[in-house]
Amino acid sequence: MTFTKTTEQSSKYEHLETMSVQELLVNINQEDKTVPDAVEKALPQIEALIAQIVPKMKLGGRLFYIGAGTSGRLGILDASECPPTFGVPFDLVVGIIAGGDTAIRKAVENAEDNTTQAWKDLQEFNINTNDVVIGIAASGTTPYVIGGLEKCNENNIITGSISCNAESPLSQTAQFPIEVVVGPEFVTGSSRMKAGTAQKLVLNMITTATMIQLGKVKGNKMVDMQLSNNKLVDRGIKMIVGEIAVSYEEASELLKKHGSVRKAIDYYNRK
Repeated sequence: MTFTKTTEQSSKYEHLETMSVQELLVNINQEDKTVPDAVEKALPQIEALIAQIVPKMKLGGRLFYIGAGTSGRLGILDASECPPTFGVPFDLVVGIIAGGDTAIRKAVENAEDNTTQAWKDLQEFNINTNDVVIGIAASGTTPYVIGGLEKCNENNIITGSISCNAESPLSQTAQFPIEVVVGPEFVTGSSRMKAGTAQKLVLNMITTATMIQLGKVKGNKMVDMQLSNNKLVDRGIKMIVGEIAVSYEEASELLKKHGSVRKAIDYYNRK
């Protein structure tokens, strides 16, 4: 079977430099509209991977993302948003990027071509069989990511992947691959566009659905969120008011006393 990187095929749009700003925006928007449909086709694959993550986390396991470039940054973004959103420890969902923290802001030469470094990076976190590792690579060919998943497979660690090409080497390596085939990019090969959007949507689904399954959401509210600024404190107070028969002022006192929306509501209901 011949593997084709559809994300790197030539865009159907030519001579972009001759387009007006309006034309550029309209055409980019038209391409972006196709991404949710591509994600929808991958829902069974996403569900299958989440079904592996939840039981492992209930056993005390963690979720790791490994990636390079845009894919690595998206993994770090999703991981970093879990503690403030769901009140989980900062090391429950971990994003690792080829080249280390320096690569978050600027490219690190040849980092993605190292086939052994991802496993070394994972070992720094004492990776074990209760954990799940998801490799993220739009092309599905990144050596850093593939090498990392190969070592995880050898060590009986569950592996998943998110890529934007069908039947890629990464998909063939991962035990639970997710393929969101978005096709050629508006700017040929610029996988920060549709592919990046698709990856972010899938990551949103994975962590949100997982955290709901773990009981980190009540109703549709982030009852375990970190109260790290005035906006979130106000949101927390309003959540309490919406759940129990107290005034805004009473809810504020409950929140100050107990430190979280969930604890405040639980305390009130036990009275």
